[in-house]
Amino acid sequence: MKNEVAQLKTEIEDTLKNNILPYWINNMVDAENGGFYGRITGEEIIRREAPKGSVLNTRILWTYSAAYRIVKEEAYLKIAKRAKDYLIDYFYDDEHGGVYWLLDYKGNPIETKKQIYALGFAIYGLSEYYRATNDKEALEYAVKLFKTIEKQSFDKESNGYLEAFTQDWQLIEDMRLSDKDANEQKTMNTHLHILEPYTNLYRVWKNESLKKQLKNLINLFLDKIIDQQTHHLKLFFDTEWNSKSDMVSYGHDIEAAWLLHEAAMVLEDSEMLEKVSTVVPHIVQAAAKGLQSDGSMIYETDTQTGHTDTERHWWVQSEAVIGFLNHYQYYHDEESLKRALDCWSFIKKNLIDWENGEWYWSVFEDGSVNIEEDKAGVWKCPYHNSRMCMEIIERF
Repeated sequence: MKNEVAQLKTEIEDTLKNNILPYWINNMVDAENGGFYGRITGEEIIRREAPKGSVLNTRILWTYSAAYRIVKEEAYLKIAKRAKDYLIDYFYDDEHGGVYWLLDYKGNPIETKKQIYALGFAIYGLSEYYRATNDKEALEYAVKLFKTIEKQSFDKESNGYLEAFTQDWQLIEDMRLSDKDANEQKTMNTHLHILEPYTNLYRVWKNESLKKQLKNLINLFLDKIIDQQTHHLKLFFDTEWNSKSDMVSYGHDIEAAWLLHEAAMVLEDSEMLEKVSTVVPHIVQAAAKGLQSDGSMIYETDTQTGHTDTERHWWVQSEAVIGFLNHYQYYHDEESLKRALDCWSFIKKNLIDWENGEWYWSVFEDGSVNIEEDKAGVWKCPYHNSRMCMEIIERF
């Protein structure tokens, strides 16, 4: 198996450096209006006047900061700094705190709501930029955003984090992250993507309040979010943590399996790591129910109706590879290594655009490539696939 892991790492490094990272540098830099273009269609058409999303900008920031930290390529630092500066100068709300959800192509706020998910990714990107450069401004803003989330979003009565607010932190009627989501006050997705940046921030800022809230987040997953019977993640909740959904998201299952493990390790808390380590194999096996015979992982299943969405999304496959590899690395599970390698084979054959660069949004059940959805956009970013690559480079 060592030879297979070595081959995987070689292929992964080549994919990162020659397929993913150059695509965004060559196609997405908005030299006229600053920052990055908001969208490239699935047919490779750059939409120069598309709105610019905070999630896209912060994920570019994280990706190129991490790439610079690991590879030390100056071109990556240049992109990371561009994303960091644009985040602070345009997305950050100096009056009320937090970051705007959406700007127009010239950098003017057009959706000023405060989606906690977006603030989480801003912390993720800024803390990674600090890891790579020791830039004090990046850390300062990451800490400010952490304090804003704790002040405005943390539910002191029922625990957890409320989903979204108006620009000035009032209650908002539509809390949804996207049109696909249920309009509920608490979600697994946002909690997962607060766990992730809090873990990264704790790497560089050993603050007791942050440590306390990171431990609390892990316990929320163990006690409230993970279904005790099925070990899938429950997706939507009211303020009292009553489950409001029957959907299973296989990609989020496998992503949570390794992010929870990572968080417990970064905390260096042996008791917490033991608790998490006991649960992780069960989450991995629950996620594995989404695997198909071709090595891919399908999107989601409605457990009430039995309807299954069999589309193979780029991000789900990325998380499957690293999630199963994490299970192989720390639990010595050979089957998990095979699953990771099989999924990588599927990615190579079906999802990577070897001609133009980057990956397609998804592959349909019949094997056709989805070019109806974006190649780059509000949700299609270089984060899941590049992170998969960099995790493998660092781990092995």
